Order: sequence, then C-alpha cells, then structure tokens
Amino acid sequence: MVRVALGTDLCQHLMMDSKYGPTLDSLELTVVVDNETDTLSSIDDGVDQIPEIASLLQRLPATREHDGHPGITVFDHMCVACHGLSVLVRGTLGDETRTALFDVGPYGDVWLDNVERLAIDLAEIEWVFLSHWHADHSAGFPAAVGAIADARSKAGLAPPIVDLHPDRPDQRGSRLPNGTFALLPPEPTIEELERAGGHIVFNDQPHTVAGLFTGSGQIERITEYETGLAGHYTWRGDVGEADPLIMDERFLAAEVRGRGVTVLSACSHAGVVNACLGAKTLYPDTPIDVVLGGYHLAGGLMEDRIPATVRDLVELINPRIVAPGHCTGWRAKVALAEAFAPGRYGPSVVGSRYLLSAPR
Repeated sequence: MVRVALGTDLCQHLMMDSKYGPTLDSLELTVVVDNETDTLSSIDDGVDQIPEIASLLQRLPATREHDGHPGITVFDHMCVACHGLSVLVRGTLGDETRTALFDVGPYGDVWLDNVERLAIDLAEIEWVFLSHWHADHSAGFPAAVGAIADARSKAGLAPPIVDLHPDRPDQRGSRLPNGTFALLPPEPTIEELERAGGHIVFNDQPHTVAGLFTGSGQIERITEYETGLAGHYTWRGDVGEADPLIMDERFLAAEVRGRGVTVLSACSHAGVVNACLGAKTLYPDTPIDVVLGGYHLAGGLMEDRIPATVRDLVELINPRIVAPGHCTGWRAKVALAEAFAPGRYGPSVVGSRYLLSAPR
C-alpha cells in the first residue's frame, strides 16, 4: 500500500497517465437501485438532478382530467429501495450513444422490477461493470445479465460484456464487536454468469468501458485515514482472512466537456477521496464534476473519518456536486449537506436521474 502526504507534491504524484476515455457531450446517470427513495424533496438550483416523480410525469399517460388539467397516476410506478446500488450510465459523443451498467444490487427481481418501472431498454446495455465483489452489488448479476443477454439476442445484438475484477472471493462479511460474523450471501460464480449469456472479461488495470467511459484498476491508497472497512473478512473455500482493504474495488468515470469528470464509487472502501484522486490520475488537469455512490462512512469505526473526508472533499477534490447514497450513512450525509448545500448537494436515491451536459 502506497501512502504519500497530502500537500504541494500531491498533484505531481498523481499526474501519471493520459486519459482513457474521450470527452463526452453529455452523460446521463439513472439510479436503478439504492438504499433510499425520496421523490418529494426539492432539488437545489445548480444540481442537475431530476427526481423520480418528474420523470414519471413526463413519461406516463394521463388517467383523468380535472379543471382542464391532466391527472397522472404515478405512485404505483415508483422504484423499490433496498440495500445496494446500481446505476445505468448513458454517454453521448456526437451521434454516438453508448450504455453501461454499474453494478446490479443484491436482488435480481428488484433490479428487474425497477428497470421496468424506469422504462429502461435492456437491449441498449452493452457493458455490465462490477465495482467490487460484494453481494449487495453483485448478487443480482445472474438475473440481470440473463435478461440483458436475452433482450440483446432478440434485437440481433452481441451478448453483453461482463467486466469483473479477476480476484473473486467466495463470500464476504464483517466481524461484529461480539465476535459474530455478519455475512453477505455467497458471490455468483463465473460459470453462472457465463450460463446467463454474458461475455466475461477480467480487468485489474485502467481500461475503456463501452468506448466512452473509464474503468479504474486498483485504487491507490493515498490518504492516511482511509484505511478500508474495519472488521471485514473474505472467505475462499473454508479459509477466512481479515481483509479490510478490499483491493478488488474499482470505480467508473467519464468526462463531460466543460464540466469535468464524474466518478461512480460504489462503496468507497478505498475511500471516496482516494477514488477521486484516482480519477485525477486518469483525467489529468480536469476538475471533478459529480461524485455519486456510497461513501461508506456509516458505523462507529467508520464515522470517525467523516470530518477528514468532508474536509478533503471540500479543500482537495472540490467536486461540482456530491451525490452520496447507499452505504454513506446519515451522519455523513448531514456533514456533507452542511458543507455542500445549497447548490452542490444532490444525494443519490432510487429512480432519480442526473443529466450532465456540456455548456452550449
């Protein structure tokens, strides 16, 4: 694990690689799975987020009329929240639009139901990217990959690429203070994903995803305080070992012209600041735009990192918008809102969309 002091030498340390993905005209993020639903809160000016109810009102037909105005039934079409994360990523460059899926979440049926409620065309998803081997992100993969592969086959398209880190565990969990292990379900096998119809690729280095996005390799651990997930264990067969660093974690990034680089960090076990610093290595001299995903600052041991994380996000990363969700935790969300709202705080909730377009 490499650590350097944060300071004047940091930028020189980070500026190593050229860009892996092109500069896009627009980027659309649709939250398919997240822990929370909130379609009623107002959206600050400057936050390019569309609440779920607004999308439904645009898409669904009227079911009645009153005083000359349409009435649209929306509350039976809303997505279901659960502990996990999945984001549909659609990028446009000129006449080309490409779509990737970032994680699936824990339940195939929830993912499929939410996809239907969001009116997502499964055939357009050409690349499925797994951030890390944790079942709240990966357990839904067989069902999702199977549905996508079937839709693409019926449309005469190639099977979806399933982008995985090669270091697959069998099961993971965390040791509680009383010694009990709180376990995630076993990870899906490579054979299951192949049977579902996915074309499997393994990547542990930075690479282009679906032609327009960038998948990270190993996230370098730079800050002193982002030391992984306390109490985390990994099992391979019957052998379990302490594994707080979770080195198979990867992020997905994309740059929009005139805005900067958006970072999707599913759980930020490497640290959300480290993930953003990693994005800066892949897109040198480019500001950070939206940081969406789980910041994993929930739990007694993790919550001690909140002040340093918020400080470095403000002073070092300076994103246009923070969009915390999933495993961030309410205490961290409060601290982030105090630092970035109004105007730069747009939390991730299921069914919401972020429309990031280059200035005209």
